[in-house]
Amino acid sequence: MFYGFMRLIFYAVWAYIIYSVYRFFRNVWRRVAPPAAKPEPRRVSGVMVKDEACGTYIPQDDALRETVGGKEYFFCSKECRKKFLDASKKAR
Repeated sequence: MFYGFMRLIFYAVWAYIIYSVYRFFRNVWRRVAPPAAKPEPRRVSGVMVKDEACGTYIPQDDALRETVGGKEYFFCSKECRKKFLDASKKAR
C-alpha cells in the first residue's frame, strides 16, 4: 500500500514537471511569434454625395459615377443608375 501511494506521488510530480515545461515553452513561443497582421482600416474621404435616383446619401468613395451632359452624378447601386439614365433619356 505504501509503495502504491509513493508511485502515485511520483507520477503526480512528473505530470507537474511536464506541465510546467509545457507552459514555459508556450509562453516563450508567444513572445517570439509575430503578432497576427491586422487588416488596415479603409480610408474614407468623408465627403457624402446624394444619389440622384433615390435621394440617399452615400460616401463619395463608394458611389457609382456617371457623367451626363458634362455633369457628374453619383449613385448607390446599378439599379439607381439605370433608373436615372432611363429617365434622362426620356427627358431628351
